[in-house]
Amino acid sequence: MEVTRLFDLLERLKELYPKDDLLCRKSSGKWIKYSTQDYYEKSHTLAYAFLALGLKPMTNVISICSNRPEWNFVDMGLSLAHMIHIPVYTTLSTEDYSYIFNHSDASVIFVGGDQIYKKISPVLKKMANPPLIYSIDETPGLKNLSELFELGEAKANEFKAVVEENKKNIKEEELATIIYTSGTTGTPKGVMLSHRNLVFNFIGHAVQQIRDHRHKMLSFLPLCHIYERSMNYDYQYMGISIYYAESLATIGADLADCHADGFCAVPRVLEMMFNKLEAAGKDLTGIKKLIYHWAFTIATKYDYTNKGLYHKFRYGLADKLVYSKWREKLGGKEMLVVSGGSAIQEKIIRLFTAAKLYIFEGYGMTETSPVIAVNNPREMIIKIGTVGKAMEGTEMKIADDGEILTRGPHIMMGYYKDPEYTKTVLDPDGWFHTGDIGVMVDKIFLKITDRKKEIFKLSAGKYIAPQVIENMLKESSYIENCMVVGENQKFASAIIIPSFNSLHFWAAKHKVNYIDNDDLITKNEVQKKISREIDKVNQKLTPHEQIRRPRLINDEWTPINNMLSQTLKLKRQVIKAKYNALINDIYKYDG
Repeated sequence: MEVTRLFDLLERLKELYPKDDLLCRKSSGKWIKYSTQDYYEKSHTLAYAFLALGLKPMTNVISICSNRPEWNFVDMGLSLAHMIHIPVYTTLSTEDYSYIFNHSDASVIFVGGDQIYKKISPVLKKMANPPLIYSIDETPGLKNLSELFELGEAKANEFKAVVEENKKNIKEEELATIIYTSGTTGTPKGVMLSHRNLVFNFIGHAVQQIRDHRHKMLSFLPLCHIYERSMNYDYQYMGISIYYAESLATIGADLADCHADGFCAVPRVLEMMFNKLEAAGKDLTGIKKLIYHWAFTIATKYDYTNKGLYHKFRYGLADKLVYSKWREKLGGKEMLVVSGGSAIQEKIIRLFTAAKLYIFEGYGMTETSPVIAVNNPREMIIKIGTVGKAMEGTEMKIADDGEILTRGPHIMMGYYKDPEYTKTVLDPDGWFHTGDIGVMVDKIFLKITDRKKEIFKLSAGKYIAPQVIENMLKESSYIENCMVVGENQKFASAIIIPSFNSLHFWAAKHKVNYIDNDDLITKNEVQKKISREIDKVNQKLTPHEQIRRPRLINDEWTPINNMLSQTLKLKRQVIKAKYNALINDIYKYDG
């Protein structure tokens, strides 16, 4: 069946993929499962309820909740009722909620439950005309989703004809959603995406899938982010069962419990998994430690071109002794893992792929619905270290200054209520200017090198691409996170958060005594150790790129403390402001 609008997925699912566990969520340790028929009926019932409330076509409706089947019921119900879904993060600041609530003109807000409602209540109290609030879970003092289902069932006969007319008449070019970008700087922008934008994109990557209706995928990245949302539609298009993790803290247990065939992740999540696997080897002794270290080391050098008998034997032995044990802890299956959001270290891709937890890296933006390029597992058009080939049906080129430009059906309609800013990124010829710098590898594979706005000049006029250097530094098991600094200065430096787990092992081995982490990073031995790790990277850099006078800090960068965006990218200006005194100290003397 042809899919041209979001709600067409419901008919396709009903016709091709009837199953008992299409959408599932974990609650109190148990999976609550919804069938294809449940999804179809509940989405239609909510559409009738929205119309019964008197909401007009193109009404803007916000949802703020964690990943769960009910998110989909609301999403499809709004689509069927010819309304606009605006999914929003659960972790935003009060200022961001205030801006989005007012800027979006939303008439209704769905919250997951009492916790989110308490968080947004101060914002609502300051609004002249606050939206209607509905809670997905039953919450004292709030109307809830159950009431809407009851209303929809009672009014089904009255509004069924309206919904059926919507199915016939809604055009694929019409607005389907507004997504406010998390951004690393500035005010959130409302990206307007049409049905065509979304459908073109998710079908484009769904046809490259090596999973189908016989499989299940775990979902834990926020559905309000276009990346996970697009994959959510991809799974539905293919009839794949979606299991929503109970929380970020239970990902490993949930993967094992539902025996998932894969998941989507951002590099930070995979970095943490990589670090846990690396740390596990340090607890071993004797021959087990040697075997583990050998298997871990060759895994970080894996490539799809390793096809000879020697390589097959070596990786086969490592799989039997080590990699299979990793998979057992995650449910025992070989997995497909899609990574996006920012650049990922090559060694992580190689290690997971060697262990048959195949990582396929892609690239995109909210404004491009989102995928621009992706490695293709179905046709094995793959090159580790790149984000793959441009999506079929899209155009992509590299501008003279290295910026990646793209054009096609995946390009947004524009920014909500901001045509002037739209013109700054979308030129008259239809090319979207991504703000990312990239190069082509082997003429077909795209490699991202940095953000155009993040590249800076040293005082001598030499350019620094910080993200490239940061990823190289983070390849060290002793560096958890870092940010390269030095704009308009004589040399580049870095603020570094060490990997304290690795440092603790190292300090114990080398008999370095310390009171706590603050004390540990002041130790001369530790500073020399980190300097040696940085020197390994400096040897690969040109002289002007080399890191000098780095500073170690005992801190954590997260979206909660506003050091990272919601997609776990560095908020450089915020970090610079916080560590301004430290940066000034680095450049206090001429270098």
